[in-house]
Amino acid sequence: MSLTLLGGLATATPAQADAPAQPVIGQPAKDKDGCAKIEQTLPTLADWPKVDSRFKGKGDDEARIAQILKGMTLEEKVGQMTQPEITSITPDEVKQYAIGSVLNGGGAWPGGNKHATQQDWLNLADAYWNASKTSRTKIPVIWGIDAVHGNNNVYGATVFPHNIGLGAAHDPCLVRDVAGATARQIRATGQDWAFSPTLAVVQDDRWGRTYEGFSEDPRITRSYGFEAINGLQDGATKRIGYNGVIATAKHFIGDGGTMKGQDQGVNPSSEADMINIHGQGYYGALAAGTQTVMVSFNSWTNTDLGINEGKLHGSDKALNQILKGKMGFDGLVVSDWNGIGQVTGCTNSSCPQAINAGIDIVMVPADWKAFITNTIAQVQSGQIPMARIDDAVTRILRVKLRDGLFESQKPSDRSYANSDEALKDNWLARDAARESQTLLKNNGNVLPLKPKSKVLVVGKSADNIQNQTGGWTLSWQGTGNTNADFPNATSILTGIKQDLGDANVTFDATGNVDPKGYDAVIAVIGETPYAEGVGDLTRKTLEASKLYPEDLAVLDKVSGKGTPVVTVYVGGRPLYMNKEINRSDAFVAAWLPGTEGGGVADMLVKGKDGTGYQGTLSYSWPKSACQSPLNPWSPDYDPLFKLGYGLKSGQRVTIGQLDETPGPAACGSTGGGGTATEDLSIYDRTDVPPYTSQIGSASNWGGTVIGPTGTASHPEINTVPTDVNVQGDGLKATWTGTGAAQLYMQNTAGTNDLRSYLNADGALEFDTTVQQAPVNRTVISMHCVYPCFSEVNATKLFTDLAGGPKTTVKIPLSCFNNGLDFEHINTPFLVYTDAAFQASFANVRWVPNGAKDPDARPCSSLT
Repeated sequence: MSLTLLGGLATATPAQADAPAQPVIGQPAKDKDGCAKIEQTLPTLADWPKVDSRFKGKGDDEARIAQILKGMTLEEKVGQMTQPEITSITPDEVKQYAIGSVLNGGGAWPGGNKHATQQDWLNLADAYWNASKTSRTKIPVIWGIDAVHGNNNVYGATVFPHNIGLGAAHDPCLVRDVAGATARQIRATGQDWAFSPTLAVVQDDRWGRTYEGFSEDPRITRSYGFEAINGLQDGATKRIGYNGVIATAKHFIGDGGTMKGQDQGVNPSSEADMINIHGQGYYGALAAGTQTVMVSFNSWTNTDLGINEGKLHGSDKALNQILKGKMGFDGLVVSDWNGIGQVTGCTNSSCPQAINAGIDIVMVPADWKAFITNTIAQVQSGQIPMARIDDAVTRILRVKLRDGLFESQKPSDRSYANSDEALKDNWLARDAARESQTLLKNNGNVLPLKPKSKVLVVGKSADNIQNQTGGWTLSWQGTGNTNADFPNATSILTGIKQDLGDANVTFDATGNVDPKGYDAVIAVIGETPYAEGVGDLTRKTLEASKLYPEDLAVLDKVSGKGTPVVTVYVGGRPLYMNKEINRSDAFVAAWLPGTEGGGVADMLVKGKDGTGYQGTLSYSWPKSACQSPLNPWSPDYDPLFKLGYGLKSGQRVTIGQLDETPGPAACGSTGGGGTATEDLSIYDRTDVPPYTSQIGSASNWGGTVIGPTGTASHPEINTVPTDVNVQGDGLKATWTGTGAAQLYMQNTAGTNDLRSYLNADGALEFDTTVQQAPVNRTVISMHCVYPCFSEVNATKLFTDLAGGPKTTVKIPLSCFNNGLDFEHINTPFLVYTDAAFQASFANVRWVPNGAKDPDARPCSSLT
């Protein structure tokens, strides 16, 4: 196996053929600044390497662990392995159940208050800590938090650029410094454990977590993985440093390589590609001494190559044999949010296969009591060997000892606790934002602008801190925030005013002001916030003008008027933006710069940064709408801007007129009268365009859009977000019994030709849990613009499912082929009843060949 990158990964040399059967990897070579070097080439590995961690711990740790373990009951051991979410467990329960760790997911705050103070966080941390220290074992609890670009859950915290921006900086020392600052922020609010860094080597930018990866280039991820751990753990070798926290290398392994960039999807890589592409970040992280590794949601399956590991949460090969065995990892392995529930035969609260495969701490946010009961029973029955439990708890205790927790003070008495200075690191954040700016076009050397230039600023993201910080910021998806939620932040507009002076800046988001008389127009456009799942494009186009047509509309208003246009793109991945680039004299990829928008502004203005533009692409930039995956080792690699491209200030390069050929509305779709080959996603953790989820009733049969909050209400029906498969992926609909009502998903702009799904023996499929059986007749229907519709009677179906576990329902499309016009479908999913009923729905889709599945419902059962 060999890979060739641009100045990048190389094939093995003849001398390496004589190397030992298993390679060994230790600390990386250092650059002139003393940080891990981004190597020009990486040798191709024939096997998983043994990684020599520089973190050795203290010599008496193992004897101490054995003594503690000897005095623990089975219940206490399972408690150490259990990780509830703070919204689901009290301090008293931490003591009662000997809980070993807690977490807060994105959008979980003390008391449910988004504006919780540092003291509020510390009070809760102290309460959990005191509860654990007064338990029988007195083993300290640890609190894990998704601090992925700063302590991003906390009100008032400085938020740094997301990893895609740090990757563009090509500066391992910067990554170390940002990670170190993040650790201090975490200590300021009392947590012990950062669920970061993400080490995905992203191969398909349609993935909604692309911005969480440093690069598509494994050389960068290898170097950055080392320095991110180094910064978070404060350079630790025997104990986590005085200013550090426990770090997590995630998500093991291959989350960045799923087909079509589907979150939690299938990675079909060969083992050689897993070793040489997706493994590289872990070699750096383990060498630096990461104490925890988080398992990935994705599957590793390629039956053509004989690989059938399925969901990695249940993979003995990935966790026990590779990570703990061949690579020699001696820390703890933690699951992801309800990840065990995705393993075949498991639920969120029961999965002996996952524990036997090597998971040591199970993230079971809400169902933790049932998990404890089930796991104890599974040990007693022999399904889980006692030796596996002892190994898991040994690893947990090892990490806690290495963190110095047994000798530590309560969280509020530790270094940086309640430090306002630690929570704010504006200068480092501004510096990081500057370094990450990537100049893609600068015709006529428009940039940098002269001091005191008179500018017109336009675009939806110029004065929108929510957009510039992106997902995983205060809330899980980064949505629902306003500028007022960021009291210590600077928008890009504010930064421009700081640099040019208020009097020289006019702001009009929609671009209606005539640009004549201005020295330049600065247009700040791009993506709006999203996080895992919701941000997936899957079959959607990469074409920005289709995804965000309002941005092109703004540029059309201000371009071609004689005033140079400087466009700043704020977003989490490269997009097909030829139209936008053509309308710009200069074009800057600002990525997701965080709370210091002034760092973006500084680079636009001459004299505000001594070095000028230095950032270069850590992801290839597409030249067409469906050009993904796009990587240098692809045989048809032909990007608009290559990996490593980036203009420097003063560099004279002219970008000519780019092709503006529009792409299709969806990539890889098979509509019309053909035979569909890909799923039609209708609702996948959020609405999938062109479909929008709505409720309808006598209160408003025209429909009330549910929207991104998942919440809508009529007297007859209401919805709230809920967990069906994963966090927040479903809609819980309650028919109150006060009148007829419906939940449906509709293309309000027109119809779609979906005959190809009927031709492909397709099925309507959705995941559901039924909380209350329907009282009256309940139907599932599809519409070809009412009154053109077809329905099946689902009363018995839902009644039989009431009170049971999550089920995937598969209804052949042929059941609806009795007058339904499949050429003009506008509503592919609708549930209607006129009496009380409650059920949750997730992952609604039409699936080719689904009608052939053995568990597809016979049409005769739906009449």
